[in-house]
Amino acid sequence: MNQITKKDTSRWYLRIGRANEIAGRRDRIIYRALEIMPGILAWSTLIGFVLLSAFKPVVVAVFIILFDVYWLVKVVFLSFHLRSGYRRMSQNLKIDWWAKLKERADWEEYWHLIILPMYKEPLEVVLPTFQALADSRYDKQKMIVVLALEERGGEEPKKVAEVLREKFGREFFKFLVTIHPQDIAGELAGKGSNETWAAKRVKEEIIDPLNLPYEKIITSVFDIDTNVWPQYFALLTYRFITHPNPTRASFQPIPFFTNNIWEAPALARVVSFSSSFWLTMQQERPERQVTFSSHSMSFKTLAEIGFWQTNIVSEDSRIFWQCYNFFNGEYETVSLYAPVYMDAAVDRTFWTSMKALYKQQRRWAWGTENLVYVLFAFLKNKKVPLAQKLRHGFNLVEGYYSWATNALIIFLMGWLPVILGGAAFNVTLLSYNLPRITRTIMILAMVGLVSSAVISINTLPPRPPQYGRYKYIWMILQWLLVPFTTIVFGSIPALDAQSRLMLGRYMGFWVTPKSRNNPETGKGSGKHLFPRSGNTKTEGF
Repeated sequence: MNQITKKDTSRWYLRIGRANEIAGRRDRIIYRALEIMPGILAWSTLIGFVLLSAFKPVVVAVFIILFDVYWLVKVVFLSFHLRSGYRRMSQNLKIDWWAKLKERADWEEYWHLIILPMYKEPLEVVLPTFQALADSRYDKQKMIVVLALEERGGEEPKKVAEVLREKFGREFFKFLVTIHPQDIAGELAGKGSNETWAAKRVKEEIIDPLNLPYEKIITSVFDIDTNVWPQYFALLTYRFITHPNPTRASFQPIPFFTNNIWEAPALARVVSFSSSFWLTMQQERPERQVTFSSHSMSFKTLAEIGFWQTNIVSEDSRIFWQCYNFFNGEYETVSLYAPVYMDAAVDRTFWTSMKALYKQQRRWAWGTENLVYVLFAFLKNKKVPLAQKLRHGFNLVEGYYSWATNALIIFLMGWLPVILGGAAFNVTLLSYNLPRITRTIMILAMVGLVSSAVISINTLPPRPPQYGRYKYIWMILQWLLVPFTTIVFGSIPALDAQSRLMLGRYMGFWVTPKSRNNPETGKGSGKHLFPRSGNTKTEGF
């Protein structure tokens, strides 16, 4: 990796990927210490629980009871956010945003740049994505679509690109295929480097020659399996135009991992729905809302900050923190309360699907690299208000710490005082009541899963004919797997990612396999969500 020095730019710290890229010894040590911190916090907690359960079981037992109560309150709190976010999205889906947008005289001044990074995904995955774009209730002559290929992907993606160009090339104002070269010095192979390459190519080949104003180009980056809601661009344009300062904001939809949900194993379904519901909750929490996966922002902003970092894995969230620090805290993520539809982690077999699911969650958990980046940037940037630094810093530390530890504490550690506390503790009233109190609290907390079960049924795509009606029963009963999934596909991959960062075993970008066992899966431009809401003609359902 090329090292970044203070001479490179006045805000050199905004391009850091990892500690070994920093030339200055003092700054490199600080950054490395921050990389070690998340893993140390998590492992110290877990090891401390084990040791204290043996030597101070009363202290641990009291803490576990208090923690379980806190967790119950948090579950109730978040369930309200889930229902509120779901309700707001349902209301948005009832509005004809295309008609609402056309009431404004200035909407035709704006353009949409859509970048779709692709590696080796097959045509059956990619085709519905482009069909959804073509089916959008929007003026396609205001869309510039870029299919961003990787040279390392080989020849097969180029063949897919030609099929797409032949079928959709005339649907949009411009259709551009870019090929990101491999082995560029200082780059990490992944989405960020591909997106930046594509954005620079479209700037040079289309935007600048046509003198399109940067501030009136709305840039959206979608994973290649993303099917947009038919009125996504109408809603996005309206929110962008009506925002008081749209070049200081990103716009975040809600990813629903439901394209192939019927063919996904139960464990994958629970994790996919849980991820979607967590992101729905975040729409109600602006103090914690950052960009994730598919999102949209001003091209002017992208050009001003130098586009996405090319030396990191988690570019989708990093772009928010780049902007936040570049503009000295004057940047926000706007909740769109609109869906986009993506694939659950499904491979050819059950075990390869589980492996893919684990690696996907670990890659998402690798977002802890952003915690390090943000804390270091806050140390360097004196213009971000202290109150904002403290709020965001606490939220990030607490979020990644909880991700790695909470499920283990709640579902496993509660038994440690009884197991390790010894005879003296096991004859106490506290020892007798501890399992009963925690079990009661857990049962009460599991009631909060009712909201998840109900919403999950309402967000299912139409049932394929090969699945009987009994499948709906499993779609409800699957939520009993939550304790298992939160540990195996939550805490453990988060702990894995933080341990790798702590040890300096930096992760590269891993592409989630996208497989469609059912050739019909994913078709329909995401028209399945909320089938009972709104006018069919207006909403495309």
